[in-house]
Amino acid sequence: MYREITQKLLKWKDSKRRKPLLLTGVRQCGKTYIVKKFGEKEFEKLVYVNFEANSNYGAIFDYDFDVKRIISELERVKKEKIQQGKTLLFFDEIQECPKAITALKYFCEEMKELHIICAGSLLGVAIKRDSISFPVGKVNRMQLYPMNFKEFLIANNEEGLIETFRDWPIDRAIPEIYSEKLKKYLKDFYIVGGMPEAVQTWIDTGDYNEVDEILNEIVKDYGDDFSKHAPISEVPKIRWIWDSVPVQLAKENNKFIFSHVKAGKRSSELENALQWLKDAGLISIIELVEKPEVPLTSEADKTYFKVYLSDVGLLRVRANISAETIIEETALYIKFKGAFVENYVYNELVTLDKMPYFWRSGNKAEVDFIYEDKNNIIPVEVKSAENTQAKSYRQFCKKYNSKKGYKLSLKNIATNETEGTETISLPLYLTWNIDKY
Repeated sequence: MYREITQKLLKWKDSKRRKPLLLTGVRQCGKTYIVKKFGEKEFEKLVYVNFEANSNYGAIFDYDFDVKRIISELERVKKEKIQQGKTLLFFDEIQECPKAITALKYFCEEMKELHIICAGSLLGVAIKRDSISFPVGKVNRMQLYPMNFKEFLIANNEEGLIETFRDWPIDRAIPEIYSEKLKKYLKDFYIVGGMPEAVQTWIDTGDYNEVDEILNEIVKDYGDDFSKHAPISEVPKIRWIWDSVPVQLAKENNKFIFSHVKAGKRSSELENALQWLKDAGLISIIELVEKPEVPLTSEADKTYFKVYLSDVGLLRVRANISAETIIEETALYIKFKGAFVENYVYNELVTLDKMPYFWRSGNKAEVDFIYEDKNNIIPVEVKSAENTQAKSYRQFCKKYNSKKGYKLSLKNIATNETEGTETISLPLYLTWNIDKY
């Protein structure tokens, strides 16, 4: 299946500043598949080393960090020649071999022409757990997320829709022949999500029940990771938070509140468990900014935040919402619809390399997302239907004189002015192309 990160991998391959690449991302989001396909297509040879499948590979790194010796031993064990400029050396599940992570420093310094990609699902967790000597400044990094909506459309053989809307003029209303089809695909995406196995199952079968089986298996695997990789004392707390996220997202004021995770538990008792889930890539934390000034990171309130899941399909099964509930838009879905849409938009923004925050003024006004773009702060208001009335967005524009902002909803594409701010009304199904506008 097509994944946009392949274009970044191509740039990395030919970059003069290339270093060993660390590719991180939540488990089962497609890292191994993508790197293998990339290696097979772009190099004469791919040499694959999986530290989880075969722990014996780790012994090669135990003696010292002489990269020539390491390569020589890998060649003997794999019975393959590893040549600089011709071979892609792929270290998979590298978090299982901490010394291999440390060795990347020496590969960077002494064997620069060798292309190395390392993948790890729980790398962030392992670095903190094992006190790994991380090669700061000696690696390039990329993050892979579950498939976004654009990739989902392409997987469904709808490249034509992508081409049609790549340069769609903002002053032309989108006809129903396109909009209804895209709304249907968006609902499917809310149901299926972007985990590659779930998407492929949907394409192959069109059966929501089979999709649910896949998603529930993934959730179970994540639960097994809690027990296998987290400190024993933290496992119950991790499960409490994992169960709490969908419930807290569905509330009108969806600020994450520790006391709602487990009665009687304080933030100091749960913070480590929350951080573990973040390090594992299963959740994302978006922080409050009350004074939106560049850089936003310096204004963020780390004590006031929302939590989103890495994938909307996983959010759906974690919330026990059936596919039929979304298709028929029952009362349960209407209650949860805002959470779905917010989580969807957040995930789309991060795949576009945005770093979103949210703005709130007291308890009276809130803008769902704000992010930096070329030293400008862009407000993004999200609505789950066609109603785009947004007093908070108007208040933000009036107060902070933003040059541009977006209202994302099911309303047709348009542009207007809000308190001096150029406001783009963009359908939710075109969030993938937000930079065009």
